[in-house]
Amino acid sequence: MNAKKFAGEKAVEYVKDGMTVGLGTGSTVYWSITKLGNLVKEGLNIKGVPTSKETEKLAKELGIPLVSMSSVDHLDVTIDGADEANPNFELIKGGGGALLREKMVASISKQFIVVIDESKFVNQLGAFPLPVEIVPFSWETTLKTINKLGCTPKLRIKTDSSPFVSDNENYIADCYFENIENPAELNLQLNMIPGVVENGLFINMADTIVLGKTNGDVTVMS
Repeated sequence: MNAKKFAGEKAVEYVKDGMTVGLGTGSTVYWSITKLGNLVKEGLNIKGVPTSKETEKLAKELGIPLVSMSSVDHLDVTIDGADEANPNFELIKGGGGALLREKMVASISKQFIVVIDESKFVNQLGAFPLPVEIVPFSWETTLKTINKLGCTPKLRIKTDSSPFVSDNENYIADCYFENIENPAELNLQLNMIPGVVENGLFINMADTIVLGKTNGDVTVMS
């Protein structure tokens, strides 16, 4: 049974006719976008704002009308996944490398819905390495500064041994913490470092968590 599919499809219930919808990136929200594509074919009238080139491609294939983020002043709802979520609704995102656009889209959303399976729901963040988007210029210096915050940062590398490059032409540092005691404080500390563009901690952003389970049950937390 596909827990991701259950969560992704359940979240689509929050989308109503006429809405402008933020379309997240990843393997769980894939099911949300696929479901929305089917509903659009059946007559649902929505506009989508994609959080990545990957999502933009998928939405176009499914016939979901898209608009640029700069053409709207808010989004009615955004549906996106997470690599980790805790009971305080704090998230780690960015495993797919789209964290900057994901955070920008979530920040102008009236409602931010997070879709995950039960393996992603944790008591404390930090088992998943925290992605941090950094500028390529002197990235080694940025990693040394991030290291002082108590983690081991590693530049994300592709299978061909070249650096992973985000949709924004930046690098990603995956930061290995044993656990993250104070996500809100760390979020601020990281973003104060010159060379850091944005980090994958999403604090005070999620409104609803839709949690899919392998037995087919879906738990909705608000």
